[in-house]
Amino acid sequence: MTIWLNHQRIVHAAQVMRAGGVIAYPTESVWGLGCDPANHHAIRRLLQLKRRPRHKGLILIAAESDQVAPWLASVSAEQREQLRATWPGPNTWLVPNRGLASHWVVGDHTSVALRVTNHPVAKALCMAFGGPIISTSANPQKRPAAKTSIHVRRYFGAQLDAIAPGQTGGNPNPSMIRDLASGSIVRG
Repeated sequence: MTIWLNHQRIVHAAQVMRAGGVIAYPTESVWGLGCDPANHHAIRRLLQLKRRPRHKGLILIAAESDQVAPWLASVSAEQREQLRATWPGPNTWLVPNRGLASHWVVGDHTSVALRVTNHPVAKALCMAFGGPIISTSANPQKRPAAKTSIHVRRYFGAQLDAIAPGQTGGNPNPSMIRDLASGSIVRG
């Protein structure tokens, strides 16, 4: 019964995102806020909730590499191997955007931050949504990232349209962010 109820809550959260809502959900290390990356109004609302400036950009997470394939069309075979070696998992890569994600997603950057998650709830959300979703930590800027759904509720209360079920994956640190072109670590 619990699995069915959780599945229903995940499907509901995906429907909320498709309708332009902002949700919270667990990831590998912290709770995240998510929305439809093609809905500028939803992204604007998410950024307002976080008090995060648009120029910083946001991460897209996916359930599988096929969901981010359009961004990978121009990467080399060697770069694809780098991605395959770290996905799925808590590894975010900066990949050339090629004009596919809007300025609401990439901010002032020419690359898009992509991750194929291995967290079961985040993965199920992406599958139910039908593609990548926005992923940013569920906290107002300069406040600690939420580690539980209780913390999410304390930060945002009824301002969110849905909260997915589950718990974080227990990783102590946020995902590592690396630049695919240079291999350099942007966030360790």
